[in-house]
Amino acid sequence: MTPTPAARERAMKFQEVILQAINGQRTWWQAAEILGVSPRTMRRWRWRYMEFGVEGLQDRRRVDRSPHAVPEAELARWFRLYRKHYTGYNARHFYSCLKRRHGGSLWSYSVVLRALQGAGLLQKKRPRGRHWLRREPRACFGELLHIDGSRHRWLTHRPEEWQTLIVVLDDATKRILYAQLFEHETTRAILTALHHVVHTYGIPQALYSDRAGWATVTRIAGQRAERNHITQVGRALQQLGIEHILAYSPQARGRSERANRTLQDRLVKELATGGVRTCERANRYLEERFLPAYNEEFGRAPAHPDSGFAPADHVDSEAIFCEEQTRLVHRDNTVAQDGRCLQITRQPGRATCAGLKVTVRSHLDQTYTVWLGSKLLGRYSERGRALSREDHVHAAPPQQGLGAV
Repeated sequence: MTPTPAARERAMKFQEVILQAINGQRTWWQAAEILGVSPRTMRRWRWRYMEFGVEGLQDRRRVDRSPHAVPEAELARWFRLYRKHYTGYNARHFYSCLKRRHGGSLWSYSVVLRALQGAGLLQKKRPRGRHWLRREPRACFGELLHIDGSRHRWLTHRPEEWQTLIVVLDDATKRILYAQLFEHETTRAILTALHHVVHTYGIPQALYSDRAGWATVTRIAGQRAERNHITQVGRALQQLGIEHILAYSPQARGRSERANRTLQDRLVKELATGGVRTCERANRYLEERFLPAYNEEFGRAPAHPDSGFAPADHVDSEAIFCEEQTRLVHRDNTVAQDGRCLQITRQPGRATCAGLKVTVRSHLDQTYTVWLGSKLLGRYSERGRALSREDHVHAAPPQQGLGAV
């Protein structure tokens, strides 16, 4: 252990005063008073000087490195990893990657943080000044879910493009139940996320969101939402019996906003580190690697062990997770939807369907159906071609994210 300059200077001062007392220039009481110690401690310092010389006067606490300090080779490895692979990561994110990928579990987060700050790789942050009151999370898993879309440049290797990450977060456990990249925060993207959550976990009790266009109708900016005008997502939530809670400020969505900040910081860096250049790979990385690690680190047990999810066995996904529009059948027995012309075949017991008001459903698997009340008049492909029952059985499953943008 090498003494610090301050420790060496202190030892020289002690030596000078002890030598004066030994030569009779001062009394031992005066020497103790000058050094600021008790007479008993003064006798102990005298004995250490007579036994070991100046080395015995060294303050053993004041050394350049503690015997319990992180080895210099380990510190150098941390700094090399940070500079080469994790530049820009915050301390918590780097520590998480260090434990998962590089065997750094022997050291605590605070040790890694102080090491990075001491090396000048991270700056110390000023403490936040304003005091906010925390809302207690819901007690049960599935009692309240947050859903939000975060528009960001998620792919660093494609900096000219923007994508939207749709995230579903559980309030009780802080776990992310769904996260996928889409081109925009559309009704179809939200319905896709809800479809995944309902059929994976069950029906939640409540859903918390902002006042985006898919969530509500607000004709005048700054005014409250018009509850009597229901959106496609609102209709689906009503059919499922899910309470829809709207937020009227970013502060009201604190939990989802903080999760989005963490994702924008961590996910962007991990996708760049992994060389991910396409949205397909990014969505696979999210599902297979990022979300399990995120939930393991940030997730927690709910206050109450009971689940807030209701069983979804009775849910008719095709009728609920879709976009419904009312259309008037043309004289040639066709219906227009999304630029497609859907031809209705002749129905038994009816000469023509012209003039009927029908419901056209756009499904998550890109197909269409036309309904007269509860009667199915026809099923159609993405391009509007009529499908038989066998064609529908082999139809593609609903999208779980964005393909090539």
